[in-house]
Amino acid sequence: MKTKNMISIWFFVGCLLALYGALILAAGLQTYSNRRSANIAMQNLHLQGWWGTGLLVIGLFYVIRFRPRRLR
Repeated sequence: MKTKNMISIWFFVGCLLALYGALILAAGLQTYSNRRSANIAMQNLHLQGWWGTGLLVIGLFYVIRFRPRRLR
């Protein structure tokens, strides 16, 4: 099997993780900036921000590590 023109599946996994991380982080920042929200248990931990940041970092790592390269 030739792998010259094939793109690794991990590149696409990284794209999805980065996209989901950005969306969750944006939702977390919006929730953090909205002080009128209801009192929710453990809201002071800002879990959306942590999960969003973690997914974004892992996704960007996969995108950079497995990005398609030109073969010469």
